[in-house]
Amino acid sequence: MTTRHLRVMVHEIWDELVMVQPAEASIASVKAAALAAARVVESPDDFTVKFRGAELRDESRSLAELGVPDDANLIVLRRARRPVR
Repeated sequence: MTTRHLRVMVHEIWDELVMVQPAEASIASVKAAALAAARVVESPDDFTVKFRGAELRDESRSLAELGVPDDANLIVLRRARRPVR
């Protein structure tokens, strides 16, 4: 089993998480794991994942399918911005 070492920035906490995931892991499962590690309690459906500035819309695809290399940077952020007051 091939693994990917990832650095995932979770926008809610503005902190980088270092994760090791199987290359066959779906983007949805990586997102859920990152949100859980960041202790975000909102639904993963409220968040999106970006890689190299592009949104990964089909979250059922795997890291390997999308060409996400080892030591990649991913960003998990809200789909809709919250107003600042």
